[in-house]
Amino acid sequence: MGAMYKIKGKVVDIFSQKIYPAEIVVENGKITSMTPLAELPNGVTGYVLPGFIDSHVHIESSMLVPAEFAKLAVVHGTVATVSDPHEIANVCGIKGVEFMLDNGATVPFKFNFGAPSCVPATRFETAGASLDAPEVESLLRQPQIKYLSEMMNFPGVLNGEKEVMQKISCALRLGKPVDGHAPGLRGQAARTYIEAGISTDHECFTREEALEKLGYGMKILIREGSAAKNFEALIDLLHDYPESMMFCSDDKHPDSLVEGHINVLCRRAILRGIDLFKVLRAACVNPVLHYHLEVGLLRVGDPADFIIVEDLEALQVRQTFINGELVAENGKSRIGTRTSEPINHFNCTPLVPGAFGWKAPARDGGPVPIIEALDGQLITNKIWYSPRIENGLYCADLQQDILKIAVVNRYFDAPVAKTFIRNMGLKTGAIASSVAHDSHNIVAVGADDESICRAVNLIIQEKGGISCVDHQQEMVLPLPVGGLMSPEDGYRVAAAYTAIDAMAKGLGSTLSAPFMTLSFMALLVIPHIKLSDLGPFDGDDFHLL
Repeated sequence: MGAMYKIKGKVVDIFSQKIYPAEIVVENGKITSMTPLAELPNGVTGYVLPGFIDSHVHIESSMLVPAEFAKLAVVHGTVATVSDPHEIANVCGIKGVEFMLDNGATVPFKFNFGAPSCVPATRFETAGASLDAPEVESLLRQPQIKYLSEMMNFPGVLNGEKEVMQKISCALRLGKPVDGHAPGLRGQAARTYIEAGISTDHECFTREEALEKLGYGMKILIREGSAAKNFEALIDLLHDYPESMMFCSDDKHPDSLVEGHINVLCRRAILRGIDLFKVLRAACVNPVLHYHLEVGLLRVGDPADFIIVEDLEALQVRQTFINGELVAENGKSRIGTRTSEPINHFNCTPLVPGAFGWKAPARDGGPVPIIEALDGQLITNKIWYSPRIENGLYCADLQQDILKIAVVNRYFDAPVAKTFIRNMGLKTGAIASSVAHDSHNIVAVGADDESICRAVNLIIQEKGGISCVDHQQEMVLPLPVGGLMSPEDGYRVAAAYTAIDAMAKGLGSTLSAPFMTLSFMALLVIPHIKLSDLGPFDGDDFHLL
C-alpha cells in the first residue's frame, strides 16, 4: 500500500465527461497526480475508471461471510458496497452487526454497513433479537456505520409511531441518510413517507411508481438480484435522471456472484444505448455522494479505488485496485480465505412428519387464501383455493402445482405454521432453508409431509443451511454463521449451491432461483400474502389471516 507506482491508460473522467490518455501516480494508497499524455505508449491499452459500488445489498444473502463476498466481488470490479446487516441482526442482534464489521475489516474491500432499522421486521413473526431506538442510536454513532438501513415499517412511518420516528430523527440528526423500502406505495402516502426524511427506495417494480417517487425527490435504486429483477422496468429512467439513480443487487446468491455483479448491469445499460457517463454516474459516483463514502472517484487526492477494463462496452475487468492494492487481476481474486469463528442462534429440535399435517375441518371450510409465487419478483399474489383432502388432512395437489409450505420456529420449539403455495413447481420431494427473510426461521416447500420433514430436519441438524430431498437422495449446504452464511471459500460454496439448485430444478421447479424465491415467502413486509411462523399474513392490510 505504501509503495509508489504509475499506471498509464485512457482515463474515464465521469465529472468532466471526457476520456483521455494519462499517467496516474499512486502513493500510500492515494492518487497523487494524473498527467494527461499526448498518446499512450505502444502496447499500453485499457480504460481506467472508478470501481463499481453495489448501493444496497444484504451480504448474508450471498451465503458468504463478508470476506468471502469481497473475494468474489472484486473480480467484477466492485470496490465497495452499501451493506444492510439486517439479516444477521434479526438472528443475533448487535453481536451480529459487530461480526459483519469485524469480518469485513479483515480484507481490502470497502464495506459500508448501516444500522438495521427494523429488527424484528414486524410483530407478526418470531425473530432472534430486537434493536430498539437507543441501540440503533448506539450503532449510528459509530463512524463505520454510514446510514440507517431500509425502513421497512412504512405503516409505522405513515402513522408516526414513536419508536420508528426516533430512529429516523436520530439518523438525520447525525447527518446519516435513511434508506427506504416501500413497494407499491403511491400518492400522498408515498409523499408522507419521503417527507419523513427517507431518501431512497430499491423496491420500485414499475416505471410509474419510480417516476412518481423521483418527482418527490427520492433516489431510486435499480435492482437486479437473484430473485427480484427490476432492471427492465426501470433502466430507461436513467436517460433523464442520471443524478438520482443507482444500481444494486439487494440479494444475490453465490453462483450468481461468481458470474457477475454491478458490471453486468452497466454492460446491459450501455448495450441498451444509455450514455456511458450516465451509467457510470449511477454505478460509481451517486452512491459515494449520497452516502458520504470514503471511496475514490479517480481524482487527485482520492483513495486509489479504480479498475482497468479492456473496453467500454463489455466492461471486461482486467484489474481491480482498492486503496492502491491490486486485489483482482484477469478474473482471479487476490483475496485469500480467512478463518471465521461462527456465531449463531438456533435452538429448535428435530420434528416428525405429523407436525406438518393440517387437519381439514369436519365441514367444508370452503376456499382459503394461499400464496402464488412470481418468478423474478418478491411480491406474491393472493389466490383462493379449496385444498385437496385425503384421510382427513389437507394435502398438496401436484396436478395444479399446489404444494404445502411450512415455517418452523428456529429459536424455540413451537407449532409449525403452514399453508399452500403455487408456482414452486416441485413434482416430488421438498426444499428447505434457514435463510428466510426477515426473521430467518426455517421455511420449507414440498410435495408431501414426510419430504418436508426430512428437509427441515437436515437444516436443524446443521443448525442452519439449505436442503433438498427426494425419495432417493438428499443434499444440504451447511450455513453455520447465523444459519445464513458459510465461512468456507466462496467459490466452493458457489459450486455447492449450484449443485443443490440443480437438484431442486431436477425435482420440477421452473423458477430461475428456487431457493432465493423460497427465502422470501416469509417476508411479511412485501405484499400481498406471506407465511410467518405464526401463520399466513396479509401484506396489504398488515395482519395475520
